[in-house]
Amino acid sequence: MLFTSWAFIAFVICTLFIYYLPFLKKWQTYVLLIASATFYAYNSLSLLLLLLLSAVLNSLVSYYAIYGKRPRIYASVGVIINILILAFYKYGGLFATAIVDDAASPIESFLVNLPLPLGISFFTFSGISLVVDSFKGRYDKCKDVVSPSLAIHMKNTLFYITFFPKLIAGPIAKSRDFYPQIGGKLFKHIDVAFVFKTLVTGYFLKLVVADNLKDFTFWMAYPYFEQRGPGSLGLMLFGYTIQIFSDFAGYSLIAIGVGALFGYKLPTNFNYPYISSSFREFWKRWHITLSNFLMEYLYIPLGGNRKGKARMYLNLLLTMMLGGLWRGAAWSFLVWGTYHGVCLVVERVLCGKRGNCILLGTSRVGLATSHIVSILFVFTMVCFGWLLFVLQDFSQALLYLHCMVSNMGKFRFIDSKLMPICIYAIPVVLYHLIYLFRDTRFVKRIILPYKYVFYGCMLFLILTNSGSTASFVYFQF
Repeated sequence: MLFTSWAFIAFVICTLFIYYLPFLKKWQTYVLLIASATFYAYNSLSLLLLLLLSAVLNSLVSYYAIYGKRPRIYASVGVIINILILAFYKYGGLFATAIVDDAASPIESFLVNLPLPLGISFFTFSGISLVVDSFKGRYDKCKDVVSPSLAIHMKNTLFYITFFPKLIAGPIAKSRDFYPQIGGKLFKHIDVAFVFKTLVTGYFLKLVVADNLKDFTFWMAYPYFEQRGPGSLGLMLFGYTIQIFSDFAGYSLIAIGVGALFGYKLPTNFNYPYISSSFREFWKRWHITLSNFLMEYLYIPLGGNRKGKARMYLNLLLTMMLGGLWRGAAWSFLVWGTYHGVCLVVERVLCGKRGNCILLGTSRVGLATSHIVSILFVFTMVCFGWLLFVLQDFSQALLYLHCMVSNMGKFRFIDSKLMPICIYAIPVVLYHLIYLFRDTRFVKRIILPYKYVFYGCMLFLILTNSGSTASFVYFQF
């Protein structure tokens, strides 16, 4: 059930009506449990059992990770089970094709054709977060994460893992942040202004920007890009950079807005990533919940920066490589993660913790210019990285780059039919620029006082200029 479908809107309205009925206040958690199971079963009825099994297993191991006699064993088993489930369903086919030589092998055929459960990365990560946090609760006195009652804890865990706004593609909410919110909610406590702004922005980014851009970035696919000029290839790559942000940030905002309707605060997932002046800053702004997850549950356990610079660089590279592979069962994602890992390591070697390596003077103008040049450099490097998302065959990605040079003079530099990319990119560019210059007099006096006019315009465009229906890019992850 797509967030952008009328079926989902009707589903949310019906659920809200039942959820806030006064006589059901004590049963609100169960209402959302049933609604979440219905939401997941809408497209994946056969895989609903896997989701429930994962939630039950995480309930048991997390509970005994605190109240059992051997908490470390329970926690270890829980983490291993989550990783095995994720590896089997998501990467079984990838590793089977790499290991098994016989293409007709029944094992390879079985693993390659195995259905990929929607949101498996997100609900297994939620399970890992719960298990690890529960185990650490013995030491940091966070035992309120896990109720002393196994029955209550199992109900809360089922709710935490299956809560439908975040179930399919996040944001990844940590158990220690989500559990304290579980309880009765009142309709009058809904922050209407926040919900309105969040949902309008989310639907605008997804329906108007991302869904329209996809009709132009489609031509990046092989072999179509071979017949395009360098300007067209660059413009399409820029368009996809805007599209993937609008698609995923839009989804996250919708999830956050819907969660707020039910009284639950989900974490921010994007914070204007394309104004980053360093790769380190980019990963603090892009898919924030995943970056935080990888930092806390992978980078730090590997040793972080506590074991010398060489080990720190290795840990950073390994974390980004695994983070890249998480995004899809294709070697191109591993290369993409390695690409960003190398950028982070080189930046750390050359610039240290400062991040921004470009310095064009120490005057106010020089520092401002350095900041802008750094933003443009990081943005350009990020753009080229997204090529591996579109062309998951690494050789095709290299060919695309080759065509950006070799097609000079062979084809029209920029195809005029691709110019709408610039139009649909304008809102995202302005979205970032307004935030970047938020402290200036122009933004404070001219833009912000009329912000609801902009929301009205976005709402109008949602109703009149939405693109054709498309699933979210990150559903594949």
